[in-house]
This record gives sequence, structure tokens and C-alpha cells, in this order.
Amino acid sequence: MNIFQETKLWLVEHLLLAKDALHIYVALILFFGVALAFRWRIGGWKPWAVVLAAALAGEAWDIIDTARAGIPQLPWENLKDIWNTMFWPIAITALARWTRVFEREGSGDRF
Repeated sequence: MNIFQETKLWLVEHLLLAKDALHIYVALILFFGVALAFRWRIGGWKPWAVVLAAALAGEAWDIIDTARAGIPQLPWENLKDIWNTMFWPIAITALARWTRVFEREGSGDRF
């Protein structure tokens, strides 16, 4: 088992999270983290794209590790992980882009 898989299992065990929840937490930390670090708009495509790239890279890594271990793979499990990772970044981006949810009161500015 490589360091990536060991880290995931350690986080799941010590934070008392399900693996699906870990995807959601990592996605939101990455989404808001890159938006803050690079001063990108939440309604823009860049924070969303970073999370998508990370989700695809993580799932590719999982597929390779699973294949190397000789474990039968179920493709919908990887798709479910990508869906769990991307749901909230997609929803937050859509809300920021097409609603007034993230509009600052009185200023007309949007995040």
C-alpha cells in the first residue's frame, strides 16, 4: 500500500469519517482554499477546475493501485467518488454565478 492510500485510511480511521465524507471535505477545503489563496471568484471556473483535476487524479491513482493489487474494480465506485467530490463545488459555483446568495448586501459585489 502506498502513502496516498495509507493517508486516506489513517484520516478515515482517526477522524471517524466515511470514505465518501472524506471526498466531500477534501473537495471543499481545496475549492475554498485555492479561491482564497489565488483570490479567484467562487463563481468562476478556476476553483471548480482545480477540484475536478484533483478528483480525476485521485481516482486515476485509486484505479492504478487497485489494479496493481489485483482487486476487481467496479467502475461506478470511481464515478460515485467523483460525484461526491464534485457535487458541492458545482452547487456553490452555480449559486455564486446565477443567484444572489453570495452577493454582499448593499454593494452589488459578488464573491
